[in-house]
Amino acid sequence: MARRMSRVLLMKARLALAVLILGSAGMLAAAAQARVKPPLRNPALLNIGFVCRWQSPCIRTQEKAMVRSLEHMRSYPPAAWKVQMCNRNSARNGTRKDWVGFENCLRNTALRAPAKSRRKRGNLS
Repeated sequence: MARRMSRVLLMKARLALAVLILGSAGMLAAAAQARVKPPLRNPALLNIGFVCRWQSPCIRTQEKAMVRSLEHMRSYPPAAWKVQMCNRNSARNGTRKDWVGFENCLRNTALRAPAKSRRKRGNLS
């Protein structure tokens, strides 16, 4: 009788462990699925998603570069010409930005201000 009781308890313990493992695996899968969906209300993350084609390692790299470049801009405010140049250089398909490229450009100390244009901006008539 005691042996049968221990088998029942062992079976219940195995069943509880299986439910726990499957439940946690289900929650992990749901969390991963929730991450895959595009963040429609956050334009910066939506932009990163399009640039990275929704590949998780690329998205993480872009997000980290975005945070680092924004922190760098707060700590060491760059000149307007440098921000404009880096925005142009890091553009992908017009409006999409590559944050890794922007950060590299922003931290590049060899960049110099472009020469002023000699074109007259007067009356065209």
